[in-house]
Amino acid sequence: MEFVFDLNTIWFILIGVLLTGYAMLDGFDLGVGALHLFMKGDNNRRVLLNSIGPVWDGNEVWLVTGGGAIFAAFPEVYATVFSGFYTAFMLLLFMLIFRAVGIEFRSKQPMEWWRKSWDVAFSISSILIAFLMGVAVGNIITGVPVGADKEFAGTFMSLITPFTVLVGITTLALFMMHGAIYLTMKTEGEVQKTIKGWTTNAIIFFVICYVSVTMATLIYYPGMVIPFKEHPAFFIIAIVNMLAIANIPREMHAGNPSADRRAFFSSCISILALMSIFAIGLFPNFVKSTIDPSYNLTIYNAASSQGTLQTMLIIAIIGIPFVLAYTISIYWVFRGKVKIDSTSY
Repeated sequence: MEFVFDLNTIWFILIGVLLTGYAMLDGFDLGVGALHLFMKGDNNRRVLLNSIGPVWDGNEVWLVTGGGAIFAAFPEVYATVFSGFYTAFMLLLFMLIFRAVGIEFRSKQPMEWWRKSWDVAFSISSILIAFLMGVAVGNIITGVPVGADKEFAGTFMSLITPFTVLVGITTLALFMMHGAIYLTMKTEGEVQKTIKGWTTNAIIFFVICYVSVTMATLIYYPGMVIPFKEHPAFFIIAIVNMLAIANIPREMHAGNPSADRRAFFSSCISILALMSIFAIGLFPNFVKSTIDPSYNLTIYNAASSQGTLQTMLIIAIIGIPFVLAYTISIYWVFRGKVKIDSTSY
């Protein structure tokens, strides 16, 4: 496999950057949602909600932008995946909407039954979103039945296999760990003390899942490892990933604000490394066909014209800095510990 830095490869990398940005940012949102029901007390749950309240909707911009980039740069991939995974994507979209409604409606009424109902909706939808995203990643690794006409030939249930379920659970575990570390940075007092206990368990849960997925991939899908054999320099990414994961409990044990930030940074680096390993193992494919490898959707046979890719690249160079500036400014304005007041969720 040769890496040629043409427009097709550049767009493959750009889409990877956008989806990685989403995983790092909305990942902790989903992790907070998955942990939400473990917190007891209405006021404490409001603290968790307000830790993500100012940023959760902005984080989802990265997913929308990534989806738009796939549509513009690789329309064949967009058509095949979104039609083939139609039921899964509709379920994912429904959960995204339901989660947003849960966040906004939860504190609109004072009744206990009202708030508990929306708490359940918020948490369950966050768990399902993380799980479904992991299942999608698992299916990209295993491949799906795509024919010569570039049409998906399977069913929704064919997407659910032991391996894809394992990847889904691992994704959920990763986001729960990421979210717990984020909450440690944003809370204080008894709430923070409780969350630090969750963080230890979340790290253990993720490490067990991560080792299991790695072993299963090496045994059943060794094709993902071929690029690392052909280009040993890529193994550095795997080492960085292991060091980042190992540094998380070390920093959390230090128990001070700067160490909490370093732990969150290590968690982000781990997500970046995992996405990089996934992309390298997949390249130059977007969708692997289990019917015949010649039917794979690649960065070349599923791409838009060179003129379109060039025009879109110019637009991306102009637009992405605005997305970065917006994201940075929001996090800067709402930095620091969560305080509950009359304007809070």
